[in-house]
Amino acid sequence: MAEQDRFYITTAIDYPNSRPHIGTAFEKIGADVQARFRRMEGASVHFLMGNDENTNKVTLRARELGLEPKAYVDDMARQFQEVWTALEISNNDFIQTSEARHHEGCKKFIQAVYDAGDIYQGVYAGHYCTGCESFKTEKEVAESGGKCPNHPNTPLSWVEEENYYFRLSAYRDRLLAFYAENPDFIQPESRRNEIVSLVEGELKDVAISRKGFTWGIPVPFDPDQTIYVWFDALLNYVTAVGYGNDDERFARLWPADVHVIGKDITRFHCALWPAMLMSAGIALPRKVFGHGFVYRKNEETGEVQKLSKSLGNVVEPMDLIGQFSAEAFRYYFMSQCPFGGDGEFSFERFADAYNSGLANNLGNLYSRILTMCLKYFEGDLGSTEGIDLTIWRKGLDVAALTEQLRGQVGAFDYSTALQRIWLEVVDAANRYIQETEPFKLAKTDLDATRVVLANVADWMRLTAILIKPFLPRTAETFYRAFDFESDRPWDDVSYGTAATPFSGASLRVTAPIVNGKPTPLFPKVETR
Repeated sequence: MAEQDRFYITTAIDYPNSRPHIGTAFEKIGADVQARFRRMEGASVHFLMGNDENTNKVTLRARELGLEPKAYVDDMARQFQEVWTALEISNNDFIQTSEARHHEGCKKFIQAVYDAGDIYQGVYAGHYCTGCESFKTEKEVAESGGKCPNHPNTPLSWVEEENYYFRLSAYRDRLLAFYAENPDFIQPESRRNEIVSLVEGELKDVAISRKGFTWGIPVPFDPDQTIYVWFDALLNYVTAVGYGNDDERFARLWPADVHVIGKDITRFHCALWPAMLMSAGIALPRKVFGHGFVYRKNEETGEVQKLSKSLGNVVEPMDLIGQFSAEAFRYYFMSQCPFGGDGEFSFERFADAYNSGLANNLGNLYSRILTMCLKYFEGDLGSTEGIDLTIWRKGLDVAALTEQLRGQVGAFDYSTALQRIWLEVVDAANRYIQETEPFKLAKTDLDATRVVLANVADWMRLTAILIKPFLPRTAETFYRAFDFESDRPWDDVSYGTAATPFSGASLRVTAPIVNGKPTPLFPKVETR
């Protein structure tokens, strides 16, 4: 496989102390869109997700439920994967850090770093957040009023213990040189500026083991210590693709093309992780993309809050999927929440976006087109040979648009891409139908009506290509509507023109029809 033909993408692995919420799902959908897009571009994609199980949180939660940690994490892994399946997430692999492959790789890695002289033993005393499973600097604590900036409702603990340390401070100059040589390594740009500033300042050594824990991975050169959760967790990206157990597979898939993670953990991924890899003599990932958060608007007070179990404002994805659909969930969070920035959720806003963008627009167009084909031509428009199938695109440079969209999707600028698809492609079809009025034209000129409907069928084919990374099930429905060839690349804009007719000799409705009408894609919901 050529280097440019493979694409390895990962998400952050999740703590399984509770089920995933909409903020967690935001990250997974964003990574899934990228994975699907890259497949359409011809890449062989390896898409990794997983759960971060070697944590004290797991032990505490399992104990509360009267379970052994392994039984608990296995059941939570099942629950997480049920949610990801419901959201059409197309990951190839799901790693649990309690798996043997991860344990083996972690032991090999930490031994390599130890042999390189970058691990030493010392005593640490500091503020520890059980929510982050990390120590907080005096500066962070002071700036947050004595609290953890990410978990203000979780009291900090003062911890003093003997640990092993990683010499992160020794990698300051190498990290800065790497950032300078690879300016696109940290994205978006705002995240890059934060990390460069952090590393230019005081870069301290990091505790990488804990003493007295029975759940976790033992340090190979000191079995009384377990590998600290962050040193352990980051290694999933290499252990999942063969490090420590399959050298050929590791050489084929590593380095990762992009790690998709939350902005709150960029310092681990962009400073600690590269330094760890440098120490072990392993190539660095090509990019880290730190997405923003989803905040929830309190519909009584109007206050916008971070999602938090302690605030009682967490929303589970399955609740929205059940009320609307997985496609509606994907549409809202990719179109209304900038992936590189922060987004806002409320049930009212979700329903409004669903009705306006999907029910009244995309879904309505689908139903109108098929209904007219059935009503006026019994679903068979005949051969498209000789018909100019670009008439509906009047004023729209599709080739230029798709090239621009390619750049936006590749850069994770999903909300801009979707807004442009709706404004420039979906609205073009609406304008074309308004101008030609096929429902009136059919009374006097069926040949002209056939040309109009063939054109809006071409709109459906092109739209299916453009929305497929975002709304895969809707795209497949569009493809099936006229039995279009569905395995088309992102920029295939010529397919279906007069020079290159549709697949097959005729254009015939092949969508499921009930009582003479197509099944509604997005039934409108009442919001008042």
